[in-house]
Amino acid sequence: QLVESGGKSVQAGGSLRLSCVASGFAFADYHIAWFREFSGGVREAVSCRRRNDYTTYYPDSVKGRFTLSSDNAKNTVYLQMNNLSPEDTAIYYCAAVPAVTRRPTGFRTIAPDVPCHSIHYSNWGRGTQVTVSS
Repeated sequence: QLVESGGKSVQAGGSLRLSCVASGFAFADYHIAWFREFSGGVREAVSCRRRNDYTTYYPDSVKGRFTLSSDNAKNTVYLQMNNLSPEDTAIYYCAAVPAVTRRPTGFRTIAPDVPCHSIHYSNWGRGTQVTVSS
């Protein structure tokens, strides 16, 4: 289960940090991502991170403003969002998909990488609303 928090209404130019806590599995074993869905139903990726080397993808629309990070000890993923604009208004979702499974002898790779698209992610939170006013 994934549970997001931190969404709220802010003024343009402001910052927010979203959090996503996982239960039932370890983020450390998963590729993780943040997506957002606009009021028209369009969903786009805002950040995707590969498990093995933490390579992180950001689309041009958020590059330099959004940062994905994690705290494995807390099993929590964050999305720091700076210099927000009304165009960032959306419901933000945390997502994850298994990258490895743990065996007594070590890790078994399930997927070394996945495309940064929502169809490739199996675990989803319910979302948190971010509203940015001008």
